Amino acid sequence: MSSCFNAIVLTLFPEMFPGPLGHSLAGKALEDGVWSLRPVDIRGFATDKHRTVDDSPFGGGAGMVMRPDVLDAAIAASYPGRGPLIYFTPRGATLTQKRVKELSAESTVTLLCGRFEGVDQRVLEARQIEEISLGDFVLSGGELAALTLLDAVVRLLPGVVGRTESLEDESFETGLLEYPHYTRPDTWNGMPVPEILKSGHHAKVAAWRREQAEDATKARRPDLWAKYLAAKPQVGVKKTDKTKA
Repeated sequence: MSSCFNAIVLTLFPEMFPGPLGHSLAGKALEDGVWSLRPVDIRGFATDKHRTVDDSPFGGGAGMVMRPDVLDAAIAASYPGRGPLIYFTPRGATLTQKRVKELSAESTVTLLCGRFEGVDQRVLEARQIEEISLGDFVLSGGELAALTLLDAVVRLLPGVVGRTESLEDESFETGLLEYPHYTRPDTWNGMPVPEILKSGHHAKVAAWRREQAEDATKARRPDLWAKYLAAKPQVGVKKTDKTKA
């Protein structure tokens, strides 16, 4: 293959990769060369015999902070100088499907996985590192966040998911949550499949699915629903005629 998506992951635990990304569609795509993964051990850039990568924070407080000199050395040796350089932190901008799609169009993405209380602010500023959060919760380190982001990105790469329709109908692609799914048996635990889905009438099925998606979004994610309504073209709204007689 002439080109592929390249992922570089700076971490204290390189053995965590590829982890689940070595299985299923992502794993097959990795084997086929659709994308590549290079974990980099940050400890390899420590300068003392104990391979120290952290120190106590200035100003006091609990925990330890990852050293800027060690991190910068790891970045300098690993970052190719192109593509996004991302650090995972609860302080970052929340990851969205829009950002995932943008990253899937890149040739190289470099991910920095923090540990302890975080990393020295100076290296973030000096390297102008993009900060991303998966949500309003705290993980023990950035590795699981990196695996999550890469899973979301890799499945968008050409040829990874067999049918592009599967991607087009997913949650967030239209600004809505996804509609519910059903399969055989027709009746399970006394609960039948909605008759409309067995009608063979594609237009009516599409309309039903859109209605279900709208209902779910309105009930579960009022924030998304408000954005959806704001972006949705207003049909049948007449402009006020301000012309005087």
